[in-house]
Amino acid sequence: MWHDTGSYAGVLPPGIPVQPGTHAENPETKRRFKNLLEVSGLYQQLHHIEAYAASEQDILRVHSRDYINRIKAMSEEIGGDAGMLTPFGKGSFDIAKLAAGGVMAAIDALLDGRIDNAYALVRPPGHHAEPDTGKGFCLFANASIAAKYAQASRGVGKIAFVDWDVHHGNGAEKIFWHDPSVLTISIHQDRCFPPDSGDMCDNGAGAGAGYNINIPLPAGSGVGAYAAACDRVIIPALHMFRPELVIVPSGFDAGAYDPLGRMMMHSDGYRNLTKKLMTAADELCSGRIVMCHEGGYNDATVPFFGLAVMESLSGIKTATDDPFLALFEGLAGQELQPHQDQVITAAEKLLDNIRG
Repeated sequence: MWHDTGSYAGVLPPGIPVQPGTHAENPETKRRFKNLLEVSGLYQQLHHIEAYAASEQDILRVHSRDYINRIKAMSEEIGGDAGMLTPFGKGSFDIAKLAAGGVMAAIDALLDGRIDNAYALVRPPGHHAEPDTGKGFCLFANASIAAKYAQASRGVGKIAFVDWDVHHGNGAEKIFWHDPSVLTISIHQDRCFPPDSGDMCDNGAGAGAGYNINIPLPAGSGVGAYAAACDRVIIPALHMFRPELVIVPSGFDAGAYDPLGRMMMHSDGYRNLTKKLMTAADELCSGRIVMCHEGGYNDATVPFFGLAVMESLSGIKTATDDPFLALFEGLAGQELQPHQDQVITAAEKLLDNIRG
């Protein structure tokens, strides 16, 4: 909660004619997510994992020394901007190390057999960060750092990413572009952010050719499109690749009414996606699945999306119902639409490039 993104107006820095306001990536959605877990009674039934700080050597598996030094120096002063739309304040370097280390700690707990699966509620987010620059509110690539750690220090071989944030998972795509040991899948709103990435034709290169799958759904896609993409592309890809660990960069900004997305997911949609991925993980890698928090900017709705995911992961259904569910289920176009089906059909052809 101490990571300070300043007085941006949504995503833009303040200054005439942009009046100072509240940055889109602020503590509130994360605070409310945790609060709802507590109020529902679920939090008290979960196994709590203590985060530790990722070391600079851990971070260097992904990011350059120059980039780390630059963030560290600015953090020791008054902060700055890590690259593209990524403001941070004094002390954020150490907080970002905890965010990356939190995902690493979740992987440790999973691999040590202390838990069945994990959700790392961490901040700042990470899935847009690239080796030499921050981007889209993300300082360090939390999930990618944790994946590299799992391979280097915990004996994990193949890892699959399933990024369901509404924005393209460009960080993992770039980090693992040439790496056949990591399958990166991103299902996102087409050209939402970054505006120049996430196209279906971007599939990796060299030894990693075929191991990057982008599913750029049209704006306005609902639970029908997400379920179809999962059933027809994501789950088959996981079965063909056969990972030893599944990591889910979990953004909730594909939810209806999110200010930074134009999709229509709801809590039952996220609940069902989680169950589908858990079933695949059970069949492929002894249920090893770790989720890490990314985007989601509607203070009121994000907690209910998160609770649905946590109920699925834990197998515990609380008595707390989502008051927004009926409203979102009634939105026109929740079913799979023909133009969305065309995109998913095209994405199915990418499966031909995966070698297990």
